[in-house]
Amino acid sequence: MKALLDESHPIFQQIAQMIIDDIVAGHLKEGERVPSENELSRFYNINRATARKGLQTLADQDIIYKQRGIGMYVKEGARKQVLQEKQKHYREAYIRPMLEEAKRIGMPVDQVIEWIIEEEKKL
Repeated sequence: MKALLDESHPIFQQIAQMIIDDIVAGHLKEGERVPSENELSRFYNINRATARKGLQTLADQDIIYKQRGIGMYVKEGARKQVLQEKQKHYREAYIRPMLEEAKRIGMPVDQVIEWIIEEEKKL
C-alpha cells in the first residue's frame, strides 16, 4: 500500500483504491485480512471514521467482508470482480475515445491496431 495521500480525491476513496490496487497486484489475496480501521488511521495519520468509510465502501461493493470481532477480509472472487470493473472502465475511458478520434481523423481501425501492436512490443 502506498504511503502518500493527496488532495485529488476524498481520503476514504484513496484508502479504498489503495486496497483495490493491492488486490489487483496480488499483494492482498482472497481470504486475507485487510488492514483494520485502527491500522489505517495510525499508518496514514487519519481519522478512524475516514478509514472506516473507506473499508465500508469496499464492503458495500462486495469486495471485502467483515468477520465480527476478527476483522475485514478480501472476499472470494474479489480480484476477478475488480479486474472486470477496471477493464470495463478502461474500455470506456480509453478504447472508445481512441476509436472515436481515429474515426474522426479518418484513420482505419487496422492502422490503430497495428500501432498498438508496435507499441506493445516496445514495452
